[in-house]
Amino acid sequence: MGHSVENSTERQKPQTKELWKVFWILLAITAVEFIIAFQISSDNNFGKWLKISLFILLTFVKSFYIVGNFMHLRHEVKSMIWTIVIPVVFVVWLLAALVYFEGGYIGEVR
Repeated sequence: MGHSVENSTERQKPQTKELWKVFWILLAITAVEFIIAFQISSDNNFGKWLKISLFILLTFVKSFYIVGNFMHLRHEVKSMIWTIVIPVVFVVWLLAALVYFEGGYIGEVR
């Protein structure tokens, strides 16, 4: 009762096409962020908040795209993706709120 194992010399092609697609999409979003940084004036309060809001929005778009591709969640059920992403959004919101509200007290502490 011999046991034989077949050795296959066939190799899979590397999936570089998908990686280049991800690279170009992330590069395009980053380029839009740079354009926003240098084109929108932050002289007035509206321009400042518009710039900050767009940066936060584009950062979330990039993070969702990275999570979908590199954590292989793109083909999962949507509820699974939201189960992972929503807690991260709340943690980032909590950290931003703490920095915003508690960050002003650093000058008062001796």
